Amino acid sequence: MISVPGYEVGGILLSEDEIRDRVKELGRRITEDYAGEKLLVIGILKGAFVFMSDLIREIDLDIETDFMAASSYGSGTESSGQVRITREPGISPQGRHVLLVEDIVDSGITLKYLKDTYFADRNIKSVRICSLLDKPARRMTDVTPDYKGFTVDDMFIVGYGLDYQEHFRQLSHITYLIEK
Repeated sequence: MISVPGYEVGGILLSEDEIRDRVKELGRRITEDYAGEKLLVIGILKGAFVFMSDLIREIDLDIETDFMAASSYGSGTESSGQVRITREPGISPQGRHVLLVEDIVDSGITLKYLKDTYFADRNIKSVRICSLLDKPARRMTDVTPDYKGFTVDDMFIVGYGLDYQEHFRQLSHITYLIEK
């Protein structure tokens, strides 16, 4: 198993099968909610790329995909409170329904900024948020995902795209780190 200095990996929090089943259900709900519409799905890098790749295969609609990079964390584990956009979407969201795909809603600072500020003046039909994980115990804003896979407790979660210093993204399940 992968290890990093100062931490050990805990048990399996969400199995590969649990994740797969929930992603299928999210895809069905999104398909129903946007029936007859075109959808621009924008993944928030880097953490959302694994979830998004599975999710879009479960959405039975005319979709376009893109990515952007935004964070309020930098290299730390605590939010700085300031959002930095380091990669803008290449596809214009103007006149479209936009679904932002995120790995985890933690403080909520980044997604609140994206939804209420970044996309606010771009003549968009709608902006919704789909997050694999929701961690409300750490919320610092009033943002809530429109679609969420699982609610999790306040622990440092890794796997299935989520990382600690770029490690653990490749795990097919979700686990947590324990400080040694």
